[in-house]
Amino acid sequence: MVQEQIMARGITSPRLIEVLMKIPRHLFVQEAMAAQAYSDGPLPIGEKQTISQPFMVALMTDLLELTPRDHVLEIGTGSGYQTAILASLVRRVWTIERIRPLAMQARKVLDSLHLLNVNIKVGDGTLGWEEEAPFDAILVTAGAPAVPETLARQLAPGGRLVIPVGSESTQTLLRIRKEADGSLTREAGIDCRFVPLIGQQGWHAPQ
Repeated sequence: MVQEQIMARGITSPRLIEVLMKIPRHLFVQEAMAAQAYSDGPLPIGEKQTISQPFMVALMTDLLELTPRDHVLEIGTGSGYQTAILASLVRRVWTIERIRPLAMQARKVLDSLHLLNVNIKVGDGTLGWEEEAPFDAILVTAGAPAVPETLARQLAPGGRLVIPVGSESTQTLLRIRKEADGSLTREAGIDCRFVPLIGQQGWHAPQ
């Protein structure tokens, strides 16, 4: 998976590659899907949510430019696979999941891997985690109609926010950087498709 799907597409950060080799992706999918865990695509994890394609996990992580001392906020814990990658690279991860059963299952798997530098909260990820801000990096693993102002505000100077932005059916991956004076710069990346970011500053929940 790492050589053919990730390194072959240009992601070669030694720390990231080492972590991708180490984290057992099959633990983060449903048992019936375990044989497909390392395939080149997203997989359903229940609750109408997905675990992202391995390359997308690697790309988004790479774009965050993480250092071992960073404090990171993740929006959309899902199965916890992306969380595990982040937790293996930084000092501490705060992650928010709106669907309680997914958050509970992710906590169980993360604990089994002794990734104890992760705080999980069930709630509206579009509002961020104000009491723990500012963050060195923020990763959003769902597609937003626009960059939530609350998340941009919770970035530290020099911080990076990686988020898919666009319609509910297709998005563009953006990296937002907060400059020392508080201004934001944007870089547009590849087109992608994520489940909708539901919340006050995202899409409305389906009725």
